[in-house]
Amino acid sequence: MAAVPDVTARQAWEALREDPKAALVDVRTDAEWNFVGLPDLSAAGKQPVLIPWQFYPSMQVNGAFAEHLRKAGLTPLHKLYFICRSGARSLAACQAAQVSGFPHAFNLGDGFEGPVDAEGHRGTVAGWKAEGLPWRQR
Repeated sequence: MAAVPDVTARQAWEALREDPKAALVDVRTDAEWNFVGLPDLSAAGKQPVLIPWQFYPSMQVNGAFAEHLRKAGLTPLHKLYFICRSGARSLAACQAAQVSGFPHAFNLGDGFEGPVDAEGHRGTVAGWKAEGLPWRQR
């Protein structure tokens, strides 16, 4: 298996805007999508593909993850940018995607909210929100 490249949120945003075969796969939980927010890809003419890597509250891994990628219309030709809160779950999802025949998998290493700041808050240091990229509440 090839190493999964980390990309910044800004690099992913540019790819999503410029490449028709680029897709953002948000692997967070329903609770995170509902209460934390979602990347807003409308300026790129796209929507994020919402497929949880783990199910809340048990955090059991989604055994049908690759099947859900295919059902969403994604193919091995797509460049898939995976995002979670901070980059850990999305890395696991990237690795699973690669093993399942999706060779162009990229991990947003700082995720949607990034690491915690000095006060213990996310979303201010790095990641999609901290980069000032478009997002919305559900």
